[in-house]
Amino acid sequence: MPKKSALSELKRRLRGSVKTDADTLYWKSFDSSKLSFPIEAVIQPKNDREIGTLLKLANKHKVPVTTRGSGTCLTGAASPKEGGWVLDLSGWKKIRVDRETGMAYVETGAVLENIKKRAEKVGWYYPPDPSSKRFCSIGGTIACNAGGMTGAKYGVTRDYIYALEGFLPNGEFVRWASDVRKYVSGYNMKDLWIGSEGTLGVITRAVLRLIPKPPLRWTLLTAFKSDAKALAAIRALTKDRIVPAILEFLDDETVLCAERRTGKPFFPGVGTTPMVLLELDGYKESLERDRKKVLAWAKERGLQFSETYDDEEAEQLWAVRRQSSPAMYELGNTKLNEDIVVPLRKTAHLIRFVNQLKKETGLAIPTFGHAADGNFHVNIMFNRGDKKQERIAEKAVVKLMKTVVAMGGAITGEHGVGLAKSPFLKFQHNKAEIAAMRAIKEVLDPNNILNPGKIFEPYIVWQKTPEKVQLPWDHK
Repeated sequence: MPKKSALSELKRRLRGSVKTDADTLYWKSFDSSKLSFPIEAVIQPKNDREIGTLLKLANKHKVPVTTRGSGTCLTGAASPKEGGWVLDLSGWKKIRVDRETGMAYVETGAVLENIKKRAEKVGWYYPPDPSSKRFCSIGGTIACNAGGMTGAKYGVTRDYIYALEGFLPNGEFVRWASDVRKYVSGYNMKDLWIGSEGTLGVITRAVLRLIPKPPLRWTLLTAFKSDAKALAAIRALTKDRIVPAILEFLDDETVLCAERRTGKPFFPGVGTTPMVLLELDGYKESLERDRKKVLAWAKERGLQFSETYDDEEAEQLWAVRRQSSPAMYELGNTKLNEDIVVPLRKTAHLIRFVNQLKKETGLAIPTFGHAADGNFHVNIMFNRGDKKQERIAEKAVVKLMKTVVAMGGAITGEHGVGLAKSPFLKFQHNKAEIAAMRAIKEVLDPNNILNPGKIFEPYIVWQKTPEKVQLPWDHK
């Protein structure tokens, strides 16, 4: 049956939930990657029944369906590459926190920061902390198993999911696990959905695990003479069994970007040097004990440091981290933001490699990241439209990915594969591993309805011109 007939049937069955106006179609045709693909309809369902109906029609007519929430994904995982229909669940925003059990019952479109605030009002804490938390929807963070700056101490999204509800690709309703603290009945399908980037099912609701809210936090910013000294200091700190809530490394190029943005040096007289931003949280007695050790560490190994318990003063220290990313666009109009991970023993090796890559390519490659778990953001900057720089950047990202895998690392730590990392999947996994993943997809989604064209089919994102639009969460 032609797709036109499929769309007619969809409109007839779902009535006012189907949007086909040009404006809606355009703004739902891309995610934060800004890679736009033409689509036929956007469905904003009113209830579960409509989602089931949509998926059954999609299977009947072999129409691709891409599920999305806020669209903050950086890899193109929520861009509808094969067109078809977009299932928009950004309006599903209900949140309920059980203050007795420490569980949050949320709909898939609930914004992460709203969940955090609702939990904190009653003394609970949801730790995963991606930088897009003011905008990203919980369903997307589950679909990509998002991490963030608190990962080393508190873990990632997967560690805070008790149960999921939603639909199989064929439109059948399922519930994986329940709001209980132990559950081993049958295969662990819940964890199979987490991180599957919307290719194995549609998440509609989740039960989240909360922990008691830490009552205090203390922030420290320290400047170091070199990358090597900063990374050696970080290793020394972790060997001493200090586990910060946040431990961020920023190379000198990243710090330079932040200082240009703010218009002032963070440590006058020291110059532009690598820095480490650290936060401890917890109860007063244990936090103060660790604080004394960290201060001694900073005095012994750092050039200068600033520290505070005050939230407003902490925000001033955080400026080096928050302002660096937007200022990077002074170094090039395009950024390849690679969220790679290496074993902790290899972090210094990685940064040495990146510095050598800068020399070889002549490109700016500011690098920062979550030093306590080895997850670094390597930002390869170039000017789109400059064919020479485009070729150099392409070779640089391929070399980076091969090197990371050779170190025993991962091509992505928190953004997922989507379109952007799809050319590198073959570096990470052998043929047997990829075949096993494909087999799961084929069994659960035999018509390849859900989010097709992602993960397994290599797609060269830097050869497609992104849309020139300003999104609410854009740094620039």
